[in-house]
Amino acid sequence: MKGLVVLGSTGSIGRQTLDVVRAFPDEFQVVGLAAGRNLDLLASQIEEFRPRMAFCALEEHRGLLPDGAEFVPMEEMVCQSDVDLVMAATIGGAGLVPTVRALEKGKDVALANKEVIIMAGDMVMSLSQAHGGAVLPVDSEPSAIWQCLRGESKAVRRIVITASGGAFRDTPPEELETVTPEQALKHPTWRMGRKITVDSATLMNKGFEVIEARCLFDVTWDKIEVVVHPQSVIHSMVEMADGSMKAQLGPPDMRLPIQYAMFYPQRLPNPQIPTLDTGVGHSLTFQPLEPERYPCFGLALQAGKDGGTYPAVLSAADEVAVELFLEGRIGFTDIQRTIGQVLEDHRPTSIDSLDAVLEADRWARVRAGEVAGQTPGRPGVTSAV
Repeated sequence: MKGLVVLGSTGSIGRQTLDVVRAFPDEFQVVGLAAGRNLDLLASQIEEFRPRMAFCALEEHRGLLPDGAEFVPMEEMVCQSDVDLVMAATIGGAGLVPTVRALEKGKDVALANKEVIIMAGDMVMSLSQAHGGAVLPVDSEPSAIWQCLRGESKAVRRIVITASGGAFRDTPPEELETVTPEQALKHPTWRMGRKITVDSATLMNKGFEVIEARCLFDVTWDKIEVVVHPQSVIHSMVEMADGSMKAQLGPPDMRLPIQYAMFYPQRLPNPQIPTLDTGVGHSLTFQPLEPERYPCFGLALQAGKDGGTYPAVLSAADEVAVELFLEGRIGFTDIQRTIGQVLEDHRPTSIDSLDAVLEADRWARVRAGEVAGQTPGRPGVTSAV
């Protein structure tokens, strides 16, 4: 049995990871669970899976955890000798240090947290190569690319990342100023966590995925393309040097890429995961991405190409801006304004250590709060970050 730690166990990916564990009870021993604020669900998970280690973000909740699980910080939990696989399913920058520590110990990391690669992708991949722990992509698009590349040489002509277009793909741009968090969270095809759903509406998530693809698959920027695919059936495609194109298809269900990472290189049947019904008609369409509709995508792409600490600043500023939008404290279009100003204000440095990444992250969070608090007609929010 593999010893499994799930970071972010109460979130969407964490819950679905535990669904896979339930489907294969003889394959995994859950040795650690870590969550943020959802104490009730974490307590229920601890009662069910009986891990020996647990973590919750709020200090006042720690004494309320069920008996039997020792409180252990995430960056220590992932280093234990009985841990074989870490599912990194936290939100935002919280997953960076635990992922780095796990890779330093040679642990395999199933990585669902985009921000870890955005903040320090080259460092993460170098640690994987140096210590032997694999980085296993879980997010649907990187997983699709990974599956398409399996068994192929590096003779890749281009990678095509598909995007649903998010909740506002058909909304006139002039109406975006007044859209609400409730509207942004109505994703047309996927059921995801709140932060990633908003990132899908701004298309920041696709900018992140371009940066991910560059790091994970060692391709140049000019070989990565993004197209809008409203049906969310094709999760990404790879065109080979001879012009052949491979695509990974499936229903919009995250349990498939989760299970693929957990069992790699095996593929096992799981009747709980739906399959694509080819007995009904499917219309699969592609549309060009409209840059003017999605300014966050352009910000992400430029930050990735600029390198240094810019991607870490991008990630942190986005995390703060999205949270403030969800709280109703800034408008939807203020997200890209806030991020853009923070990037403009940043004075980049090279990433020569984990501390450099964390310092850029800290600065960006503070600056994003200051910028958002200066938005005309909005309340000050500096104290919220």
